[in-house]
Amino acid sequence: MSESQSRVIDPELKAGDRLDHALRPTRLADMIGQTQIKENVKILIEAAKRRKEALDHVLFYGPPGLGKTTLAHVLANEMGVNIKVTSGPAIERAGDLAAILTNLRASDILFIDEIHRLGRAVEEILYPAMEDYALDIVIGKGPSARSVRLKLPRFTVVGATTRLALVTAPLRARFGATYRLDYYDLPAMEEIIVRAAAKLAVPADPGGISAIGQRSRGTPRVALRLLRRVRDYAQVRADGAVTQEIAIQALDLLNIDDCGLDDMDRRVLRAIIEKYNGGPVGLATIAASISEEPDTIMDVVEPYLMQLGFLDRTSQGRVATPAAYEHIGLQPPRQQQPKLL
Repeated sequence: MSESQSRVIDPELKAGDRLDHALRPTRLADMIGQTQIKENVKILIEAAKRRKEALDHVLFYGPPGLGKTTLAHVLANEMGVNIKVTSGPAIERAGDLAAILTNLRASDILFIDEIHRLGRAVEEILYPAMEDYALDIVIGKGPSARSVRLKLPRFTVVGATTRLALVTAPLRARFGATYRLDYYDLPAMEEIIVRAAAKLAVPADPGGISAIGQRSRGTPRVALRLLRRVRDYAQVRADGAVTQEIAIQALDLLNIDDCGLDDMDRRVLRAIIEKYNGGPVGLATIAASISEEPDTIMDVVEPYLMQLGFLDRTSQGRVATPAAYEHIGLQPPRQQQPKLL
């Protein structure tokens, strides 16, 4: 591993963050789930290696915690190149991006997390850099100002976003490959937890693994977090082994039910059902009624509730489904639901 790659794991990261990095796969063969994406990425990497070229620009999108950042690091490892990690909000000025770009070497990867939050001025600098591998800078001010074009080595931009619709069309068009990461199924989640438990040296039986997997919302990041909390509970309240009984007790203590819904998820459902008769109700109204940000509900809560079939988006607003009433333990009203979009 090169010096630049070794700096990816910041020594100032919190212990939990360093642990997450250690549990992440480093090679494509080590990744679990996302079979179709892995196959496409494998072809992308092999083709670039055969041509001895830099990878085409890649954009990953999907809900948080599914492995977009992990895939960016896997690309760098598979290509044997350095990776520079940054995020959209961190690049405040065009000069910040120019400084990053001029420090890249041939075939390096620039990973931009939350790329939809890049400023307009920064995007204007990124367009020619991605398309023509050139950096246009203005020297001087007023009548004496002149534009200078600096050539850049062929590099790869890997972008990640949870909000594809907020990525501007010109920026999306400059990515040669775009992949959507979706939620993982239960067998994949169990395999991820087994692998993580082995790395953490946590004894766990199949029942405990299954209990954690069922409540992990199909998201590896959530699964790893729950595994650490169940491990803590097992060490304090039991003999340190994660059994089905211990896992269920620990997760019940965390207010995570058998569908993986936590307190915020249930608050959203109860607000729609009890305060607004099951909907339709607008997102801003829901957020105000439970004192949460609308973006948090839209990005974190809604996708999983919709996947479970507990929530529908209609032209009039959000509507709780009969399955949501049943899960909460209430009787659904006898009325026709509004048409879906």
